[in-house]
Amino acid sequence: MALRFVGIDPNTGDGECPTVWFDEDRQEFVFQGWKAGGELLGRCLETGPIPPTEAVVRLPARMAQTIREACDAAERARL
Repeated sequence: MALRFVGIDPNTGDGECPTVWFDEDRQEFVFQGWKAGGELLGRCLETGPIPPTEAVVRLPARMAQTIREACDAAERARL
C-alpha cells in the first residue's frame, strides 16, 4: 500500500489527531478523526443505515486546506 501522509490538524496539541492520508494504490482517502457522538450519529442515520464496517468521523473545518491537498494527490495519482 502506497499510503501518502497528507497532513495533520494544525491545531492539534499532541500530534495525534485528526490526520489525512491518501492511499495511492487503492485510490482512497483515509481520515483519522473524532468519533461521532450519539446525537450526530443519530442525525446521520436519518439519511440511511451505516454498515458495521463503516464509521462517521468528524474533522474540523480548519483542515479544509489539508483535505484539498489530499484531493490534489488523488488527481495527480490518476495522471
